Amino acid sequence: MFENLAAMASAIKQAKEIKNNVKRIREDMANSSFEGFANDNKTKATVSGDLRVISIAISPDAGSAAGELAAAAVNAAMDNAKSTLQQRIREAAGGLDLPDLF
Repeated sequence: MFENLAAMASAIKQAKEIKNNVKRIREDMANSSFEGFANDNKTKATVSGDLRVISIAISPDAGSAAGELAAAAVNAAMDNAKSTLQQRIREAAGGLDLPDLF
């Protein structure tokens, strides 16, 4: 009976550690930036790790589809940020896949 209590206490402690690690990772990610490019790097978007657009740069020779290219670059930058966040949380959780955290 007491073995089960010890196992539960250990699992609760580990869950709290994972939660604290995820919180630290999210805070760190908010201070990071990620870039995405479109149209042979003629359009560049930069987003923060908490998925806020920081900047968009469009080359004058990007053509008439600049809006679509900007959207593609923003999506690429956000994908980079999400991928990094998922990887860091997976590592903090000891390899567990925690899909509901994203």
